[in-house]
Amino acid sequence: MDVFEALLEQNPATTTIKVVDMHTSGEPTRIVVKGYPDLAGDTLLEKRRCAREKHDDIRQRQATLVYIRDILMREPRGHEEMYGAILIAETELTRSGEADIGVLFCHNEGYSTMCGHATIALGRFLVDTRDLDIFPRRNALVYDAEAGTTALRLHAPCGVIHVQVPTDDGHSDASRPVSFLGVPSFTTARNLVVVIPPAVQWPRFRAQQLSEVTVDIAYGGAFYAIVAAAALGFPHGVRDADGTTLAEFDTATAALKKLLSPRKALFAHPTEPDLEFLYGVIVVEKARPGELGLCFFADQQIDRSPTGSGVMARVALAVDQGRLQIGEGRNYESVVSLGSEGNGFRGTAVEKLPQGVIVKVEGRAFYTGASSFIAEEHDTMPNGFIVGLPA
Repeated sequence: MDVFEALLEQNPATTTIKVVDMHTSGEPTRIVVKGYPDLAGDTLLEKRRCAREKHDDIRQRQATLVYIRDILMREPRGHEEMYGAILIAETELTRSGEADIGVLFCHNEGYSTMCGHATIALGRFLVDTRDLDIFPRRNALVYDAEAGTTALRLHAPCGVIHVQVPTDDGHSDASRPVSFLGVPSFTTARNLVVVIPPAVQWPRFRAQQLSEVTVDIAYGGAFYAIVAAAALGFPHGVRDADGTTLAEFDTATAALKKLLSPRKALFAHPTEPDLEFLYGVIVVEKARPGELGLCFFADQQIDRSPTGSGVMARVALAVDQGRLQIGEGRNYESVVSLGSEGNGFRGTAVEKLPQGVIVKVEGRAFYTGASSFIAEEHDTMPNGFIVGLPA
């Protein structure tokens, strides 16, 4: 008997979740294809709110709440740095004909509003799938024979993302990058001086007798604080040339995020209050022939990819600063992609609108596996866990 059938037959009350795993420049995307229940709400943002406020506790089994997001993101089925995508077949924009499918993004802290690396992965998966239960509008996707691409309109919480997926003989072509046009991206603060109180200063910052940090705030489907490594007390940039560790950057960015997050005016969105929060901090340095960045997002997850939404924000900032013109592009690398040629992202300023800059992001994603996860009825850790010292 097949092991999957045996598990279900022996445990009829078992929760089963089926996923497809991919990576984009090393950053994982766990795409949920079965087992995530319907969410209440007429709009995608209402569904996201439902997921955040009510449906992390998706299914009640006797007295035990099984947390679907936690099951997939946490150990032993996931890990603290896991990232997920939950497909939403119908949203207000699929009903109006403005989008083909919706998505909610999730991570170790909750649900994000935009994710570029997952969008790139989803582009390939949604072209490749023929399962109409997963993607009811799959057969309506438009293929451009001259360009060899398939167009996909993905409804994310921040808006509609227009994706172009290289396609060959009906399947996505992994040898060419997926590209997408994001929502209007803009800057809300430039050269913002943040005073760092002595009590929260990190060792390298304190050793250089620094007292303040200059940052920029920009939006690319989510809000980011963008700061030069040297401004945080790391003169050699995002490198380990002088023994610098990721833990030091973790401490510095966490302190900066804690100081910035209460300043709500910095994260004002023109239409959606649900998007008004600081999602991540990106530490940057120049790198030939573009920029190197280290992004800490959500609950201090480290993005293995160059952060697609962060690239949108950084391109918008560069245009605002006059460092990049409309029509110009730049390469963006992460600490992972830098070590593998052709593994970074390309960000191009396509158009400047009153609402912001339209940015094209290009990158490549690859399949890593497909799994069925279960939470047995008598599992003593059904929700998974994060390793830490006991209170």
